[in-house]
Amino acid sequence: MATFIIGLVILFGGAAIYGKFCEKVFGPDDRETPAYSKQDGVDYVPMRCWKNALINLLNIAGTGPIFGPIQGILFGPIAFITIPIGNIIGGAMHDYFCGMICLRDGGSQMSAMIRKYSNKGIFTIYNIFVCVLLLLVGAVFIYTPGDIAATGIFGFDGAATSVSTWVIYGCIFAYYLVATVFPIDAIIGKIYPIFGAILMFSAIGVFIGLFIKGYPLLDIWDDWNGAIFAYGDYFGENHFIPIFFVTVACGILSGFHSTQTAIISRTMKSERQGRMTFYNMMVLEGFIAMVWAAAAMGIFNLGAQEATASATSTVIAVCRDILGPVGSIIALAGVVVLPVTSGDTALRGLRLTLSETFHLDQSTNAKRLSLAVPVFALVAVILVFAKVNPNGFNILWRYFAWSNQTLSLFAFLAISVWMFENGKGKFAWIPLIPGAFYTFICSTYISNAAIGFNLPWGIAYPVGAVCVVAYVGIIVWYGKKRCNRLIHK
Repeated sequence: MATFIIGLVILFGGAAIYGKFCEKVFGPDDRETPAYSKQDGVDYVPMRCWKNALINLLNIAGTGPIFGPIQGILFGPIAFITIPIGNIIGGAMHDYFCGMICLRDGGSQMSAMIRKYSNKGIFTIYNIFVCVLLLLVGAVFIYTPGDIAATGIFGFDGAATSVSTWVIYGCIFAYYLVATVFPIDAIIGKIYPIFGAILMFSAIGVFIGLFIKGYPLLDIWDDWNGAIFAYGDYFGENHFIPIFFVTVACGILSGFHSTQTAIISRTMKSERQGRMTFYNMMVLEGFIAMVWAAAAMGIFNLGAQEATASATSTVIAVCRDILGPVGSIIALAGVVVLPVTSGDTALRGLRLTLSETFHLDQSTNAKRLSLAVPVFALVAVILVFAKVNPNGFNILWRYFAWSNQTLSLFAFLAISVWMFENGKGKFAWIPLIPGAFYTFICSTYISNAAIGFNLPWGIAYPVGAVCVVAYVGIIVWYGKKRCNRLIHK
């Protein structure tokens, strides 16, 4: 338990220090925000700070900070240290600068940010990549909350052959369509506070239950193989780097978040609200990840749940053990809320990205619907494949996890170039350090993975090292080149 508490101190203490530092480097001021200068009653709508922060938290926190840590904790108590450190210097920093740069650039979407701070080739690759990722997010975040609701809340079997499964999927699907098309304050702005209350009950309830129930947690100085599950053996056999950092995606870093902070950049009343809205909300997601990592380890160590069981069944087991029959229903509803409130804005973000890329008018519900329908048709195809194919969801999740992390590399590139162009080149190490680390993670993972190039680790690791050198070298060269070009104009 001590390591878990140390991790929480690192998370919140580090966030207070590094978050303030990131804010100082960016330099928010009192200029008019696009929520006012471009107000249209649909996407550009001024909203209060607490509402923006809550919406952003619900947008970014899907099943990643729950399912990922449940699988990642099998690597042992080291997760209680790596999650908060990675969150502070990687994920929260990533979310803050992406949101703030998009805000200052007129509420632009991430595709516009990448286009402005890179070149045509990178922009084209990014656009294809982000559209594929958002489609995967939409499918994953119908599948996972649908299964939890079916089996954990309503008591159905969740099978692909059951009508109840597809009815639940259909309800989530219909909500996504409405939330994607209608003005952000008409649906999302009104229903999210209710979702937020359910979410906080879920996370805080499980957190308190860890101590009341006395869940046995290992510390990093303990014998990792002394519990029911051999964490030490798992750590040694499964390549902590890169597997852990792809598995525990959203609690540490998520490229998907950049597409969501860009949406919120259009509803903020002041740049000075950015640290609370972007940085601190990612820290709260890190807290959720820490809670579920601890809950999973505790219930595994009690022998009340097999460590090899599915993440869905582990979530249900934890909620029922800690909160009882009634509390578990509310807590499970909170778990369902997380992916549902990320899936809707993922597809909203995809609509906005496509409309900006192809210059499509989105001023009426009919025009927004005409763009949303083909997008939702593709999501439906992916969802059916994932549910009907026995290994479909595993394939879907692996591509989602890897592409999610890989997307962040584009954001780190853009943040670095923005710093060079805005006289902050001496701070380019802020995005370059996590960018270099995750270049190694993503390139080694896809080089070795069966869903990738299936190369042996002895080749995958050198490939990763070469990619890191190329990534950092090209960004520094390109950033300085852009900076010099501006100076000589």
